[in-house]
Amino acid sequence: MTTTVRRPGRVAKLPPRERILDAAEELFQSEGIRRVSVQAIADRAETTKMAVYRHFATKDALVEEWLRIVAADYQAAFDRVEADHPGRPKDQIMGLARFIAEGLPAISHRGCPFINSLAELPDRAHPARRVIEEHKARQTRRLTAMCADAGVPDPAQTAAQITFLLEGAQVSTQNGSIDRVGDRLLSIVEGIVEAHAASAPGRGGRDLPKGQ
Repeated sequence: MTTTVRRPGRVAKLPPRERILDAAEELFQSEGIRRVSVQAIADRAETTKMAVYRHFATKDALVEEWLRIVAADYQAAFDRVEADHPGRPKDQIMGLARFIAEGLPAISHRGCPFINSLAELPDRAHPARRVIEEHKARQTRRLTAMCADAGVPDPAQTAAQITFLLEGAQVSTQNGSIDRVGDRLLSIVEGIVEAHAASAPGRGGRDLPKGQ
């Protein structure tokens, strides 16, 4: 999920390409990809339709670049939790869950950009879909590695369970089916990590003592 917020007066300070991306993000998030025209993006960016096409050959190319930025935000979250909790994979996993939980209020209004985009882009060959699929595969690999470092017996299975929870929490928040989603998400993820780590014979995970 992206937590970027459009700020008053920001448009005039950005270079043209960034203004276009900023406008596209706001409109794609609030109105959806298909409903937003290139002209609407140009108007929001305070530029011209011709200028949009100078920077992005097609609307699909603009959608693809926007999703690359969203994916980079998620990958940055992995980088942050690894930097904040070096050698402590359980804390890293909980940091990721907290990142999702803290972003849920925005999801309730706009929805997850990946889920929304997949619904609007049924063609598996669409370049923007490939961006999402590659991002999700990379995310799974990184989460699986964290689970392996935490000492769980089946890292791939544990990563799958946590992924189901993280993505399910976003959907449940959007449709309002469950209350206190963020609190419940953190509690369940913690329970999964602790239970799997505890079941490993002679191991409680490889977290280093704090301070080391």
